[in-house]
Amino acid sequence: MRALALLVVFLIGLGSPAFADDVAAAQSVIRAQEQAFGRDDSAAAYSHAAPSIQQIFPEADIFMQMVRQAYPPVYRHKSFEFGEARAAGGRIAQRVHIVDANGEAWEALYTLEQQPDGSFKITGCSLLKAGQAV
Repeated sequence: MRALALLVVFLIGLGSPAFADDVAAAQSVIRAQEQAFGRDDSAAAYSHAAPSIQQIFPEADIFMQMVRQAYPPVYRHKSFEFGEARAAGGRIAQRVHIVDANGEAWEALYTLEQQPDGSFKITGCSLLKAGQAV
């Protein structure tokens, strides 16, 4: 019984760093894209989008225009803070608390997927005004 408990603790310990590393990598990608939006660097922002997103928006400028129109709190904001994250099977779901340029609170849920080269790319972002029902 004691050996089983030690094995469980050991396995949990092995899983935690990988989870933390994946979440940190995903947050780095989200932060890099957020900073690219702030600089109006469409090529850099686009480079963090997953291939499935790049198929929908085949050029960086088209992608940037979509973000400006559909995601203004993501494009321009006063604050952008990471919340809870979940990881499973090479996918990450990361909550982000955003206060937009007008001072209104938003919740974003970013999804990312690990690519064949091991990097993470953004597969989507859902945006909801804080306090609204889902």
